[in-house]
Amino acid sequence: MLTHPQFDPVALSLGPLKLHWYGLMYLLAFLQFWWLGKRRLAARPELGMTDKGLDDLMFYGVLGVVLGGRLGQVLFYEPAYYLQHPADIIAVWKGGMSFHGGLIGVLAAVTLWARKYEVSWLAATDYVAPLVPLGLAFGRIGNFINGELWGRTADPALPWAMVFPQAGDLLARHPSQIYQALGEGLLLFILLWLFARAQRPIGAVSGAFLVGYGVLRSAAEYFREPDAGIFGLSYTVSMGQWLSLPMIAIGLYLLMRAYRKA
Repeated sequence: MLTHPQFDPVALSLGPLKLHWYGLMYLLAFLQFWWLGKRRLAARPELGMTDKGLDDLMFYGVLGVVLGGRLGQVLFYEPAYYLQHPADIIAVWKGGMSFHGGLIGVLAAVTLWARKYEVSWLAATDYVAPLVPLGLAFGRIGNFINGELWGRTADPALPWAMVFPQAGDLLARHPSQIYQALGEGLLLFILLWLFARAQRPIGAVSGAFLVGYGVLRSAAEYFREPDAGIFGLSYTVSMGQWLSLPMIAIGLYLLMRAYRKA
């Protein structure tokens, strides 16, 4: 069996300033959003985006990801812990960001941005959707470096089964963070980027993202140690799967609506 390397959470120290690996992964996620956004501008001029618009969208998006992701973690997954340790709510460098909370934050940010630039909300989300999955992959790598969100127990004979000392035991587990980085991160990016290269009816790319993420996240949850979350659910259906169900339903609705109108 492999053992989690137990990385030093601090990637770089410059006197009193410390750059944590988790923060570095988020920085890389935002940089790839900006870089891919530039490429989408060049390849799809009919989207009507400008460099200034992209810069503003990224600013709004960063706020939405950080605030929404952290509040989602607090409210959806660990309300009891943060009620007892309220000061830890702002300790984002320790990890703990909810994708579904971050998604809500990003949707709110896109809404404000779309109103400011007077563009269709679905056109804006269609532009943003292909820029998201690689950022999710970086976030999952950050989870792996922190040794958090480990997987369920696995057959010790599995070549990549891993012991996570943070789990408080010596059981072989799935490195589910890597599964998620490859699935809802890299694989979803490739599929969505190829899908979005051609002109699609408005709302189709957004719907494809919601369905793709919801399905891949639900599949990955079978290998990840479940969170009880706010509902105190059993391991039969995890919190991540419950939160992904409305994503899949809304995504299917957007796809059907887009192609019916087209």
